[in-house]
Amino acid sequence: MQCSATGVQGHGALWGMHSVCHRGCGVVVCGRARQRCRVKRSCGRVRPTLDGQARQDPPEPPSPPAQTCAEMAAVPLGFNIDAPRWDQSTFVGRLKHFLNITDPRTVLVPEEELDRAKALVEGCRSGLVPPGSSQEQLLYAKKLYDSAFHPDSGEKMNLIGRMSFQVPGGMALTGCMLQFYRTVPAVVFWQWVNQSFNAIVNYTNRNAASPISLRQIGVAYVTATGTALATAVGLNLYTKRAPPLLARWVPFAAVAAANCVNIPMMRQQEIINGVMVTDRDNNELGHSRRAAAKGIAQVVVSRITMAAPGMIILPIIMERLERFPFMQRIRVLHGPLQVLLCGGFLLFMVPAACALFPQRCSLALADLELELHDSIVAKHGDKVPYVYFNKGL
Repeated sequence: MQCSATGVQGHGALWGMHSVCHRGCGVVVCGRARQRCRVKRSCGRVRPTLDGQARQDPPEPPSPPAQTCAEMAAVPLGFNIDAPRWDQSTFVGRLKHFLNITDPRTVLVPEEELDRAKALVEGCRSGLVPPGSSQEQLLYAKKLYDSAFHPDSGEKMNLIGRMSFQVPGGMALTGCMLQFYRTVPAVVFWQWVNQSFNAIVNYTNRNAASPISLRQIGVAYVTATGTALATAVGLNLYTKRAPPLLARWVPFAAVAAANCVNIPMMRQQEIINGVMVTDRDNNELGHSRRAAAKGIAQVVVSRITMAAPGMIILPIIMERLERFPFMQRIRVLHGPLQVLLCGGFLLFMVPAACALFPQRCSLALADLELELHDSIVAKHGDKVPYVYFNKGL
């Protein structure tokens, strides 16, 4: 019998175990050659026979089309898709990073393209990419992945909760809050809508390693909405006799007060149970409540900073613009104008506020809870001066 791969004549007992294609074509291949069947291209698996006789097994059903390792290309040498493109230890580097992933244009990308981007990123992590993939294509796929998928769980985030939706969503809500601030019903309605939006954003961008129950979500939502409404309505009534500009700043005061409640309440599990902290190499070390408190405090500061310029400066601009006669003739356009101006502020402030603090937050070992500190020292000595964790956005 002759091996179809090597052309060698002989018996399996003398020169090695033969193999027969078990897709049904009957071609015998030397066990040492392990080459693909030349008759059927799709055939790649062979079954060895000890006696060298060509035995045909029943053909297998065709497998679904998929790219095999042979059809994939290696990742470009030295390219790490998870390595930050910009230095994340500096504000400018983080600003460039968040300008990239909070790009509001990514909101318009179809779901199928996002799924393809995720598959490309995961393939790149395993070292294989489709042939012809350029570095620019890989970086764009990573941009889409970072904008739409949670950094902890890898799950696709809902559209409203993504940071890339902060500009279109935030500009509409902020513009409406700044425009409709004079009557109590309008204040109540727009503050309720805004806090509903914030609750979705806060839940979506939480640390996914700390699950939260529906009851806790409900309590957080009701508490934050109640705080915003109480602040807005109370200040609205208090500023009736105050200068008009003070009344225009009431929405910002309500938003700031609500953020101080909404974010900690929505992420209360992190405060109760702590967040997972790791060493520099991402080796898990334990859960820390102090790390959670630091991360949440930084997120609160970032969110208030995100809203501040638009909600503080824009009322001053509108106060002066409305003195002009042409502005008094187009009062119906004041709302759309404020929405557009809010979009201009948020276009820069969303990435700038996210960049205030590193997303991978650090905490000195000495600042941890005593029990966790002693546990880390006992296992690692002085090799872990800092612990790291995801603070959320």
